[in-house]
Amino acid sequence: MKIKCLFPNRRQRKQAFSLFFFLLFGMCALLLLSLKVSIKDRVPVEPYRNIDSGDNGLHPRYQIDCNAIYEMDPAEVGKSLAIRKQIMVEEQDESLVSLTSNCSRYLNSRGYGAVLVSKEEEAFPLAYSLVVHKSASMVEKILRAIYAPNNIYCIHYDLKSSEQFAKAMEGLARCLPNVFIASKLESVKYASISRLNADLNCLSDLMASEVKWRYVINLCGQDFPLRSNIELVADLKKLRGGNMMETSLPSIYKKERFSFRHELQNASFEYQQLPVKTLKAKEPPPHGIQMFIGSAYFVLSREFVTYVATSTLARDFLAWSHDTYSPDEHFWATLTRVPGVPGEVSRTQPDVTDLMSKTRLVKWEYLEGMLYPACTGIHIRSVCIYGAAELRWLLKFGSWFANKVDPKVDPVLIQCLEEKLKEKQTAMVMAVNQALLARKGLNSSTVN
Repeated sequence: MKIKCLFPNRRQRKQAFSLFFFLLFGMCALLLLSLKVSIKDRVPVEPYRNIDSGDNGLHPRYQIDCNAIYEMDPAEVGKSLAIRKQIMVEEQDESLVSLTSNCSRYLNSRGYGAVLVSKEEEAFPLAYSLVVHKSASMVEKILRAIYAPNNIYCIHYDLKSSEQFAKAMEGLARCLPNVFIASKLESVKYASISRLNADLNCLSDLMASEVKWRYVINLCGQDFPLRSNIELVADLKKLRGGNMMETSLPSIYKKERFSFRHELQNASFEYQQLPVKTLKAKEPPPHGIQMFIGSAYFVLSREFVTYVATSTLARDFLAWSHDTYSPDEHFWATLTRVPGVPGEVSRTQPDVTDLMSKTRLVKWEYLEGMLYPACTGIHIRSVCIYGAAELRWLLKFGSWFANKVDPKVDPVLIQCLEEKLKEKQTAMVMAVNQALLARKGLNSSTVN
């Protein structure tokens, strides 16, 4: 009996190979089709450069619809999340140094000459004190967002800042006639008197400038405006010479900051040193001053700054605060409560908390869900670094500046804040100008 071979013959092997090849070809075709569809529908997240090629790519722009982000469109918010997943490479300070080496190129590429301001803004100039120490690219973003040709800006950079950062700040001051570097610079130590002195140095220079500014605002390197200049001027006029800052009675814990002497000690910290409480009790504050606490951020009238610069009480209080912890968080809050100062907040008036002050919108992690919606960025030391999904909330909340923003956390938020503020500034100035023209035309026709 013949036994059939279990192995396929040559013809069968050829047929099987053809069938396998056909199936393999079909699978590849389906895979390519699937890839084509997914690529077609994929979100483009690569940055594109500004229209002017002369900007050296200092600020990459993203293909994102900020109006859709503002309206919380799920697809567009999803795009912003995809962008955030990319590895964010921070622009080097050398980029701004290079760009500002040619001022005409820099000014044209960054659009400073195209900023529109109303007659009302021109008659109400503002001053800024920017105390910064790193990330020249971010400082430049802040400056452009708050820039108006009739305002004046003092930049204080830390003496410990890198050489390239210092050169970048000097470049900004060289190219912009209403921007200057503080005449006296501090080596800023965390929570020490040097942080307060940095602002005071800028305030002194601003008082000596020819610009008769009406209010001064201080900013750090992670702040960003939530109001266009024309909106901010309108809000400041409503203060009628008053100041805007936090000022509250201190808790027992906060009292220790100025009830005991503090000494600078070395620390493994970004600022290298910080004040440490000693067992030496401090004498009471001079002139019977009642202490209040607040934050380092302020919006001060020119009249109040004049008082601080010329008052014996303010000078003695500054000297007394030298060895306290974070004196910038009680210096302004206390002085604004002194009876008779310009823009006085009465000592009998209730606390002005961070929720009531419009100076800065800070979202604390432990208040989310109760007073604030959840942070869509990340938390660092319980403070929210905002994400793009908070764009509408930030612009609608009513505060004047946001803290904190970071391009390494969410560059889309910063880009959209820039766009929305620029749109609002342009639209509002044009509306004001058209109203003035219409009024002039009406008056002219009435006279005729």
